[in-house]
Amino acid sequence: MAKYYTEPSRTFTEYLLIPNLSTKDCTPDNVSLKTPLVKFKRGENPELSLNIPFASAVMQAVSDHHMAVALARSGGISFIFGSQPIKEEAEMVRKVKAYKAGFVISRSNLTPEHTLKDVLELKEKTGHSTLAVTGDGTAKGKLLGIVKGSDYRISRDALDKPISQFMTPFASLIYGKQGITLSEANDLIWEHKINCLPIVDEEQNLEYLVFRKDYEAHKEYPNELLDANKSYIVGAGINTKDYKERVPALVDAGVDVLVIDSSDGYSEWQRETIQYVKANFNVKIGAGNVVDREGFLYLVESGADFVKIGIGGGSICITREQKGIGRGQASSLIEVTEARDEYYEQTGIYVPICSDGGIVHDYHITLALAMGADFVMMGRYFARFDESPTRKLKVNNNFVKEFWGEGSNRARNWERYDSGGKSGLLFEEGVDSYVPYAGSLRENMEKTTSKIKSTMCNCGSKTIPQLQREARITIVSATSLVEGGAHDVILKESGLSGE
Repeated sequence: MAKYYTEPSRTFTEYLLIPNLSTKDCTPDNVSLKTPLVKFKRGENPELSLNIPFASAVMQAVSDHHMAVALARSGGISFIFGSQPIKEEAEMVRKVKAYKAGFVISRSNLTPEHTLKDVLELKEKTGHSTLAVTGDGTAKGKLLGIVKGSDYRISRDALDKPISQFMTPFASLIYGKQGITLSEANDLIWEHKINCLPIVDEEQNLEYLVFRKDYEAHKEYPNELLDANKSYIVGAGINTKDYKERVPALVDAGVDVLVIDSSDGYSEWQRETIQYVKANFNVKIGAGNVVDREGFLYLVESGADFVKIGIGGGSICITREQKGIGRGQASSLIEVTEARDEYYEQTGIYVPICSDGGIVHDYHITLALAMGADFVMMGRYFARFDESPTRKLKVNNNFVKEFWGEGSNRARNWERYDSGGKSGLLFEEGVDSYVPYAGSLRENMEKTTSKIKSTMCNCGSKTIPQLQREARITIVSATSLVEGGAHDVILKESGLSGE
């Protein structure tokens, strides 16, 4: 007969944290949100970690290269959506990796034979006021000069005037040599009072540009998530259909970590995909989604570097009502965490858990971490921001942003639901919707992380591992949910009873 789970399937809203003793040194400034991204052995450090426990979802409406750069600057990671042509996804990854912190690959390049008209057109297209002049007009060509806004006057110079006649020639440039550190480059910028420092190799070929404004930006983003080459770390989503073509292209583009994007990860297709990646590439790969011990252990034993937890808990996911499959996010996380900890005790290998879905309020993030998640993946949360790739619209006098699920017909992401059958979506597992516009990512992230740190202090924890070990969590009743909000008062903004 079928196996029955007698314990109800619970959500984050059904739990609260019980405060622990807050010591005097347990203040938000002393709280670290650093957390592992990929598996590691006992006594060793993970090869990839996050500075904040946030990942943006593998969704068309959320994670493109703009979101990836913005989130990496704040210390988290984006997994660029895979429901697009391979070439386009790889190009998004390549654009993120080009944003080397402090060292920028020049994206506005011309030759000495180009004209002022070409300069103005390129400036209009890219917004860049500093252009590199190379022998072949490429980002890595021999550097012959630089064009800045002060090198020409639109009111007096003819549009057909060659760049060679007004550029600042290489002989007059202050430049750095290949191998220079970011600190040394910034010292040259400040010493010579310049805004841009080109970096060249021994043959005078352009390597990078270092800008004064990027030095200031770096100071504003102390949690930047960077690789050994000071480039932003970025992830990418793949499926179990075209992975033999998609993965090589993403690896060539420089992707740091992959994740299989699927509504149900407990499948032989995921095992085959993981094993292919592990056998052919030196790149980390996460898998999922699963909701129980068996699914978690299956993916771990297949070689997954982290496992995503959650089926049907996303705000735009309707898998549960369409197929009757899923589980409350809290219940899923509690069971998988227990399995993960037992696996760690037995093998000495720690496999990070990503809680994907079920986040409605900021405090749900802290609950997810306390229950054992190492980081959370969110779609709706990030879709609201300026940096998401969707349109900002005005609906009923309120600004909103578009937001649709990967299981919707709009996404046309049939590869995400691989059941070994024919291609195409016969029914939807996601909806097409709007979310309230919330402004910039940075402003909202700072508010959310402040809440998390403050709550962790209430729990007497200064790190996520300590929170996972020492948190005390209680189930709440229906009446205590009412008690937790405003009640028995008349709210000024609505004029209605708070009962």
